[in-house]
Amino acid sequence: MADPSTYTVGWICALTTELNAAESLFDEEYDVTLDAQAPGDNNIYSFGRMGKHDVVVASLPEYGIGLAASVATNMLRTFPNIRLGLMVGIGGGAPSPKHDIRLGDVVVSASFGAKGGVLHHERGKKVQRQEFQLTGSLNQPPQFLLTAVGVLEADYEGQGHGLNERIEEALSKRPRLRKQYARPLAVRDRLYESGHIHRESLKSAACKDNCGEDNLVTREARDNDDDDPMIHYGLIASSSSLNVRKRTISPLS
Repeated sequence: MADPSTYTVGWICALTTELNAAESLFDEEYDVTLDAQAPGDNNIYSFGRMGKHDVVVASLPEYGIGLAASVATNMLRTFPNIRLGLMVGIGGGAPSPKHDIRLGDVVVSASFGAKGGVLHHERGKKVQRQEFQLTGSLNQPPQFLLTAVGVLEADYEGQGHGLNERIEEALSKRPRLRKQYARPLAVRDRLYESGHIHRESLKSAACKDNCGEDNLVTREARDNDDDDPMIHYGLIASSSSLNVRKRTISPLS
């Protein structure tokens, strides 16, 4: 049986895809169950170790900030010694001249000025033709976490992050996932101008089949001296709905 008191890191996933990734990245996966959960806690948990930390993972039944808050609250009731909560998953990138974000890259939430690293996209307003204006932000992460992110950023800059090796190791443990979860080829990463309206057809929803080349942004291939994937540090916008409109995302980048 799992001992709830030993778990100090909680990890929440929004999608089954993200849950598969989390479990694959455990240094050791625990084949255990809970003897009991807090009353009203209907979360289903996975357990494992990363480094020296015991980690518990839960996934959301569907999208929604309210559901994420409920899952997190119940997790804390069942695992009272959790010191750090993580929300890790898939997001839409907002590339800019300063941030060359590409398919497969990693974005780490980091504080910027008075902003705590995560912006609640629905705490804002859009007035006529003016740019989107944020009217609120979430709290700063704990100081020990901010320090850890800074140390990791410095280490990775000097020594490299080794993500490709870590991903290959994870896929070798679960070869069935390789076809679906291997990194897509760079030719599939097609970036269009922010004003471009994406089209779909009955035969295909893919941009390469419907959007043409007129508004395609040309980007140089990364060379051997570049990290690929790259890790970016900055603000992340959170919303209770999927946001795929580039015109809405672009002002935030």
